[in-house]
Amino acid sequence: MDAVQAAESGHPGAPMALAPLAYLLYTRHLKHNPADPAWPDRDRFVLSNGHASMLLYASLHLSGYDLPLGEIRAFRQWGSITPGHPEHGLTPGVETTTGPLGQGLANAVGMAAAEAHLAAVFNRDDHRIVDHHTWFICGDGDLMEGVSHEAASFAGHFGLGKLIGFYDDNRITIDGATDLTFSDDTARRFEGYGWQVLRVADVNDLEALDAAIAQARAETARPTLVIVRTIIGYGSPNRAGTAKAHGEALGAEEVARSKERLGWTATEPFTVPEEALAHWRRGNGALAFTNDAWRRALIAYAKAHPGEAREFGRRMQGDLPAGWQQAIPVFSAENGNVATRASSGTVLNALAAKVPELIGGSADLSGSNLTIIKDSPPFSAANAAGRNIHFGVREHGMGSIMNGMALHGGVIPYGGTFLVFSDYMRPAIRLAALMHQRVIYVFTHDSIGLGEDGPTHQPVEHLTALRTIPNVTVIRPGDAAETAEAWRAALLHKEGPVALVLTRQKVALIDRTGRGAATELARGGYVLAEGSRPSPDLVLIATGSEVGLALEARKRLEEGGQSTRVVSMPSQEFFLKQPSAYQASVLPAGVRRIVIEAAHSMSWHRFMAPGDVMIGIDHFGASAPYQRLYSEFGITVDRVVEAATA
Repeated sequence: MDAVQAAESGHPGAPMALAPLAYLLYTRHLKHNPADPAWPDRDRFVLSNGHASMLLYASLHLSGYDLPLGEIRAFRQWGSITPGHPEHGLTPGVETTTGPLGQGLANAVGMAAAEAHLAAVFNRDDHRIVDHHTWFICGDGDLMEGVSHEAASFAGHFGLGKLIGFYDDNRITIDGATDLTFSDDTARRFEGYGWQVLRVADVNDLEALDAAIAQARAETARPTLVIVRTIIGYGSPNRAGTAKAHGEALGAEEVARSKERLGWTATEPFTVPEEALAHWRRGNGALAFTNDAWRRALIAYAKAHPGEAREFGRRMQGDLPAGWQQAIPVFSAENGNVATRASSGTVLNALAAKVPELIGGSADLSGSNLTIIKDSPPFSAANAAGRNIHFGVREHGMGSIMNGMALHGGVIPYGGTFLVFSDYMRPAIRLAALMHQRVIYVFTHDSIGLGEDGPTHQPVEHLTALRTIPNVTVIRPGDAAETAEAWRAALLHKEGPVALVLTRQKVALIDRTGRGAATELARGGYVLAEGSRPSPDLVLIATGSEVGLALEARKRLEEGGQSTRVVSMPSQEFFLKQPSAYQASVLPAGVRRIVIEAAHSMSWHRFMAPGDVMIGIDHFGASAPYQRLYSEFGITVDRVVEAATA
């Protein structure tokens, strides 16, 4: 109450209601260590209804994390580590960034999936070094969002028995009572997903909560949802149980009255008695001992299973194995004249043999995205060691689950779908970027080049949309050789998600004799073919399947006496990180440019000046063979030559 009132903004109602549950979890049930927030075998706790952030911050401060009271006083203020919604990497003890509702629940599912996978890979009968739970709290809004349905269905199907959630059943939303919009039978819904469902009639009944948690822990074959009845704004004389308690400060007078009703006699804001801190932290010594006991167990594990211990340590550190880059295949005329989705599948399988932490699949499109690891069984309830995850037709859930897996650590998740369906997972992509998470998206069927499926499946604006998200790196390789380099770059990139954008249609392997090497892809853009004179008259910039088109156009233009440079620019993001001198050497000032990409033009404007030309598509496509579409929409050699000579 004090923090929200000091900020004059925030959400006091849910923290006031859920305080007993948070108290019980942090003081009796979570396996954590405030002195070592990154302990690999800690329990993960996710506050999915992130607007209730003061519940988490208060719990972390009282538990002894490095979150001083001064930061609580600075709630929602510039430079504080207590922002309005929890942010991973900013506040010790915050496992994921939440706020967009439903995302945290799905992240928790991903964390539980990663725990199950690593336990299956590394645990032995005599040593269990991966053995922890994932907990989450969610609210009505989380369960209304579609992603919660996708993720909960996934968790139930795959039997994630160490996932325990609490549904804050306060029956209030911003607009008023939930019955305005929400009449789901939540218990039956989750039972239908394959969850164990328990009920606690009053969140203030700690004995009932304790019993429910014990029952949840005892169930190992199914995830558990505990439906907990709460009163939003509990203790507030005039706001409790109403929408007014949700998203605004109570007001100084109401705060005073609420404290009085709750029996709180301190009048000074942010008063935390020493005996309260001592009570919250009384178990910290035991938690630290548990942490130390795990480290001793890890040493024993290393003696019994040295190879596995080294591998576990490497993976949890996020380091790649020695020699992995030697596994990247080299393409030739015999095997390289294929769609980039096909060369991607070849590279993925070569890498998977050397990089065992690669785990993923697609949203029911593995045969089209070519994301199957051929020598691994599917991830399943019976075999969590499997590396092929069948996410089902759940793009949003897939993206959010991958975030949770990456946050957990020990795995590098990848997930595939058609590029057009990146729209369905955009909220998860944005959060992966915000959290700088190492996830890889395999987006195939990247343009009108997918042909007959028509405009519903033909992405137009999607490359621009992805390129506008900070920290997302988009790579659209031009042939098999660049595709191999794209995978290399994706694995080396640790600062955020990478989107590999790949063709359905075949593209020719580029003859690089006397031309720029594919390894230059790491620079984002490079001179693929130089003009016939030292200073070119024209620069053609292209990506993906249009690189081959640019090379054909260059041949025609050179025959006409126009010195023409071709620049392959598979990644604008990588290119813009290069020194300005390098950028200028690739794209010399004052030389006319033609950009060729079968997509919306917007993201290319930064590289263009008056008089430059964009050959793309700023409208929806059509259903026809792709060759006809390129011809009808003017993405052709003739069109490039015409633009160059106009």
